[in-house]
Amino acid sequence: MGDQDEISDSDKVRIASDFILHSPPGEFNEVFNDVRVLLNNDALLKEGATGAFSQYNKDQLTPVSIDGSDFACVISDFNDLGQGRFGDPRTRQSFRYDHLRKEASDLQPWSPDSSLEGLRSAIEMEATSYMLNHFKHGACSTFSTTGADGQKAIVVCIEDHQFQPKNYWNGRWRSVWTVLVSGNSADVTGILKVQVHYYEDGNVQLVSSKEVKEAISVTSEEAAAKDLVRLMEDSESDYQTAISENYQTMSDTTFKALRRQLPVTRTKIDWNKIVSYSIGKELKTQ
Repeated sequence: MGDQDEISDSDKVRIASDFILHSPPGEFNEVFNDVRVLLNNDALLKEGATGAFSQYNKDQLTPVSIDGSDFACVISDFNDLGQGRFGDPRTRQSFRYDHLRKEASDLQPWSPDSSLEGLRSAIEMEATSYMLNHFKHGACSTFSTTGADGQKAIVVCIEDHQFQPKNYWNGRWRSVWTVLVSGNSADVTGILKVQVHYYEDGNVQLVSSKEVKEAISVTSEEAAAKDLVRLMEDSESDYQTAISENYQTMSDTTFKALRRQLPVTRTKIDWNKIVSYSIGKELKTQ
């Protein structure tokens, strides 16, 4: 092999990081192990791809258990304190997070921004109740943040997942709601995401997202929290319904076009029953 065909270490790390960042939900370990074999250099992988491990967990809103708390804390950009530490406003603690083991350790006292704590706490209570009522395996965290322009905001992160490797599918729900308060009103932006990977006798991924922009009044902290969660519930329910309806449409059109009229059994498939297959059924129950 000539020198011109050699891949530099930096390119190897870039390619490995790209694979890791695009790992389907619930399949990080499998992708990591494959990348480790391909790279065949643990020192280079650890040195060059550590940032990808961190960014993947933050992008996926990975939940982590906190000692002494009934609720998991979401790993995100919004509670990243730097140097491998993250803040959990619910327990008022910071912790060191291991991005490979996905474990929290070295808990220390910590307090969120006090200027928005009243509203943040009220939203946290309402959002947690909403999460418990609607997301079977959900996690929810509410953070106070300050943007690069100095503007303060409250961010609600919700994560839910179903990992069914024995049935050859994994899926994750993520929603991020940002509240920018100005006087007696607040601008609300929601980013909703669904990702499902189905790999039995094939390899299919559903990746969908939606952005919501609304405004709510802030006459009181409690009223604003209830209005926000009502908006979240309405928007997320509409989005899930739309996904279900779109899947039905795809079953009747796109999926039908991808397959032969008569499979090897020489029996026509009843495409009207396609939603009873794994992905469709699970999406409809979310």
